[in-house]
Parts: sequence; structure tokens; C-alpha cells
Amino acid sequence: MKFKDFHINIKIRIIETFISRFIGSMIFPFMAIYLAQYYGEGITGLLLFVNVIVGVIFNFFGGFISDRIGRRKIMMYAEIIRFFAFFTMMAFNSPWAESVLITFLMMTVNTICWGFSGPAHQAMLIDVSTPEQRKLMYSITYWANNLSIAIGGILGAFLFKDYLFELLIGLSLASLITVSLIVFFIKESYFPNQKESASFHMSDIFDTYKMVFKDRLFIWFMAAGILVLSMEFNLTNFIAIRLSEEMTNQYFINWEIQGIQMLGFLRTENTILVALFAIFAAKFIERFKEKNVLITGCLMFVVGYGVISFSNNIWLLFIMMIIATVGEVIRVPVEQSSMAALPPDDARSSYMAIKGMSFNLSMLISSIVVALGAFLSSFVMAIIITCIGLLGTTIYYLIFDKIQLRVNANKG
Repeated sequence: MKFKDFHINIKIRIIETFISRFIGSMIFPFMAIYLAQYYGEGITGLLLFVNVIVGVIFNFFGGFISDRIGRRKIMMYAEIIRFFAFFTMMAFNSPWAESVLITFLMMTVNTICWGFSGPAHQAMLIDVSTPEQRKLMYSITYWANNLSIAIGGILGAFLFKDYLFELLIGLSLASLITVSLIVFFIKESYFPNQKESASFHMSDIFDTYKMVFKDRLFIWFMAAGILVLSMEFNLTNFIAIRLSEEMTNQYFINWEIQGIQMLGFLRTENTILVALFAIFAAKFIERFKEKNVLITGCLMFVVGYGVISFSNNIWLLFIMMIIATVGEVIRVPVEQSSMAALPPDDARSSYMAIKGMSFNLSMLISSIVVALGAFLSSFVMAIIITCIGLLGTTIYYLIFDKIQLRVNANKG
């Protein structure tokens, strides 16, 4: 199967996501620095927390409404509003006007739009793909996302401080391209029951998500994913702190490396390896049973990050990152394609809205790990981190046969 065999909606989604994330990665990871210069770290932390909470709330509304009125409308309206938000940010960071408050408000509007349309984006990919296509589809989207974020982040580090206005011009143009792609090329992928879409009440939203949470197989699958994903977030939290405090200066070839620099090398290594391997992962894993691929990928991922959690040896850290990254790129396509098979047709966006919480909950686990790290030794913390990952892997192992039964039933 090749990229040309995919539905036009999938192709357009991959292209527009690459463009928007490439430009966005030059800007949004650095907005905390921008806000802190004006409001200080304490107020900035509170503002960013509010921003995240608002996004989570609208994620639930977006998932429900997308299942009631269709995907394309939600995506189109959200992207149009995002364009005006980015244009306003550009106008108020120009040589003629500047407002930090309006910039933050427009950031929040962007978060609302992303939360609102995110479940529709994910549901549409499922709508227009077959179970056989999804591993390759998710491999390509995973590769494209990582590559765009990596390149955008590197350029943003050099350009953000002195060329914010120009970057916002680029972001506005990218957003306008995204709107054009959705308006002229994206076709509606889901046509809901007209009686259901005619009107709904707040109680309907609660009833819908109550139904999702009653799907125990989905909830267990999501829980396993959260536990495994939290391993990766430890790299920029607990592991980053540990390396900066514990790792003595060492030589790598002719470079003297400190703990913070080692963190940068590990992140760069992970990004490069994902860019190199992810595009080929789907072809490789087709040769093996999905359950074996998922469990093997999880174990490699967990062992890799488990060792990175306590080792200070440069060569061992590099080797373990290779193992963890290979595990990551073979795990993600199977994990995502299996998740895509779980929701019923009429509730895909609602399921994807709940799935959207995985990132936040994984970050929460990682934050708890940082707090525990203040009281426990690195070796004990490495055991705890590894056990968290192994628990998620065990859950996957125990429920995957049931996942396959549901996948096969949906095929039938």
C-alpha cells in the first residue's frame, strides 16, 4: 500500500497538519518565555494552566457536537476562527502595535479551536480509512508530526526572539492555507442521524460521555496507553532534573558534555531516529502478529527509559535511547490503529475527545514522579518509573485479544 492509495481526506490532513505544526512549533513552545517577560513566572504558570483547562473543556464539547453535526463543519469553523486569532496575534506583535494581553487571549482562542476540532480531525481519519490502512496511515502521520515539530522547534529557537512578527505572518499564512484545504478539498466523512443532530441538551453531553466511560475495554486500553506514554514525559521532567544534578562532565568523542547538554543530545537522537524509522515501521510490523509487536515495542520503550532514568554513562544512555525509540516507532502504529477500531461509528469523536485526555494525564503522572524524586533515590525512582511502564504493558497484554475480537467484529 502506498500514500497515493489513501483517501483524499487523509492526504490533505497529513499535509495541512505538517504545515501548521511546522510553523506552530516555531512559536508556541516559546510563548511561556514571551509571557514570563511581562507577567513573571508565577502569573505565566497560572495563565498556561488556565489555557490547558479551557482546551480540555472544549475538547469534550467538540467531540460531542462532531458526532451530532459532522466532522467537516466543526473543522472548517474552528480553522477559520484560528486564522483570525493568528492574524490578530500578528497585528498586536507588529512594529505598529503590541499587546501581551491580546496575544494571550488569542492563544486561548487557538487552544479552544484546537480542542474543539481535535476529536473531529481524529474521527475523520478513522471514518475514511480501513483497518488495513491504519497502521501505515498512523506511521506516516506520526513521522510527519515529529519531523515538522523537530524542524520547527530548531528554527524557532533561533528566530523567535528577534523575528516573532515574521513568524506570526508565516503562521497566519499557514492557517489560511489550512482553511483553503478544508473548504475546497476536504469532504464530509460522517452524516449523522438528522433527528439526533436537530437539537440537543447539556444532559445529552453527560449521557454520551457516561456511555463512553462504560466501555471498559476502551478505558483499560486508554489507561495502558497513559501509563506507557508517561515514560516519555519523564525525559523532560524527572530525567532532565536528574541529569543536570547527578551527571558529571564526560567526554563524547572530543566534546565535553554536561547533564543538560546530554538531555539535548538524547532529545535530538530521539527526533532523528523517529524521522528515520517511523516511515518504515508499518511495512516492518506487517510481518508479525500485532499483539507481539505492541508488547515488544512497549517492553523496549519501558526498558530504554527505565535505564535512562538512573544511568549516567553516555554510551549506555545513547544505546538505551535507540532501544526506546525503536520500541516507540513500532508501538505507536499498532496502538493507534487498535484504538481507532474501538469506537462505534456514531460516537467516534466523543471517544477521541476522551482519548485526548491521555496527554494531560500522562503529564500528571510525570509531575507526580518529579515530586517523588525529591525524596527518593534515582535508583528507586527508576524502579518506580519502570514499574509504571510495565503495568501499562501488562494491561495491553491482558486485553489485546479482546481488542482483536472487536476489530474483527467491526470488519464483519
